[in-house]
Amino acid sequence: MQYKIPVQIENDDPILLGLGLKQLSVIMVGFGIAYMIFTSLAPKTGAEIAFIPSWIIAIITVMIAIFKQYEMTFIPFILALLRLNMFSKERSWQKTVDSFQPVDIGYVTNEEKKKQKNIDIWAKVDSMSELQEKLKKI
Repeated sequence: MQYKIPVQIENDDPILLGLGLKQLSVIMVGFGIAYMIFTSLAPKTGAEIAFIPSWIIAIITVMIAIFKQYEMTFIPFILALLRLNMFSKERSWQKTVDSFQPVDIGYVTNEEKKKQKNIDIWAKVDSMSELQEKLKKI
């Protein structure tokens, strides 16, 4: 039995204002932090001054939530950028090598490690004769 798999299975479905569940959760957490900062600073500094850092955090949160570059969201993009900066000198790409596994990226080298083994013909002959004897017994 064959099942039809949707092509865009990993795309987020828009829930509110074109934002997906992950984006809305990021906005809710960020706005919650901004509100906590506002309520903790307002009694000491006044509402006008406390509004400034909470507004900055809210804007940064919205920017993180709607960020999309090269079909990546904010966290995978930052992690890829950090990995690129940390391992940029270790990368050596070959023209014919495709490396799409996350483990392989950054570890593709141009060196070929082949060992020339000496084949012992007499050991092969002995093992073949032992095999023939065992087959005769069966």
